[in-house]
Amino acid sequence: MKLKSHGRFDYSALPHRPLYDWPGGRRLAVYVGLNLEHFSFGEGLGAVLAPSGQPDVLNYAWRDYGNRVGAWRMLELFESLSMPVSLLVNSSLYEHCPELIAAYRDRGDEILGHGRSNAERQGDLPEAEERKLIEETTASIAAHEGRPPRGWLGPWISESNVTPDLLSEAGYGYLLDWCSDDQPVWMRTRNEPILALPYPQEINDIPAIAVRRAGAREFADMIIDNFDEMRAQAKAQPLVMGIALHAYIVGQPFRLRHLRRALEHIAANLGDDVWLATAGAIAGHVEKLPAGIVPGSVPGSIPGSARGSASGASQL
Repeated sequence: MKLKSHGRFDYSALPHRPLYDWPGGRRLAVYVGLNLEHFSFGEGLGAVLAPSGQPDVLNYAWRDYGNRVGAWRMLELFESLSMPVSLLVNSSLYEHCPELIAAYRDRGDEILGHGRSNAERQGDLPEAEERKLIEETTASIAAHEGRPPRGWLGPWISESNVTPDLLSEAGYGYLLDWCSDDQPVWMRTRNEPILALPYPQEINDIPAIAVRRAGAREFADMIIDNFDEMRAQAKAQPLVMGIALHAYIVGQPFRLRHLRRALEHIAANLGDDVWLATAGAIAGHVEKLPAGIVPGSVPGSIPGSARGSASGASQL
């Protein structure tokens, strides 16, 4: 029986792929994706800490702690380790707390699109309305940052059947919604191909802590163990390790202490085989590789001149 397929890319076994390196001959690329999210008060979707009616003061205030306190404490941590960040931004934050985004912008961090608000899911929308959501998010970020974002993570990692098509048509070079690989993969769209960059659903504080109830110490150990194991595996082929964080989760003091331990471990063990980068820098490197190297790429399929350089392309 042939099952329905998404048709975006074909099956490809990781050990059988062509080899390539990250800049400087390194083999493991590591990036931190920090989600900065804003929720509508008294309506719409929202991560629920505890049952509550509307207006949901309990959960709204818990989530906003991340923007008021947690993200600032995390900023201090990233600064102390000289660690770049890929900032996944709800565009409504430019009205709610623009100084927070400015603080990360000022240190050169990458800004990615993450919808208008996490009070909605784009995958629930008709195509015209989803296109409008992407257009409004992109225009808002471009107006504040001086250029449109190159990368996208859907609110709630929600996609419709046409999301990759709409993102490609809007000029995006890569998306983070797909967690099916440890290497980037080119996806087919009705426009130009778009790159699926690995984004974790395991080394991610919401599934790990809020859903599976891992403790702060356990989550930090997960980060360390994943880094050490992927570093060993990367001797055989280049890999990408993402660390997905939410300021209202790991920005809590008792969790931040353990996150610091995990990130300090990474910073102390970079060596000459680990590339501490941004998602945009990783995508930018892949876009320059010859056709046929990365799954989904074939001669003539990746219009390099149209892709340009990815934002946030620091190579630390």
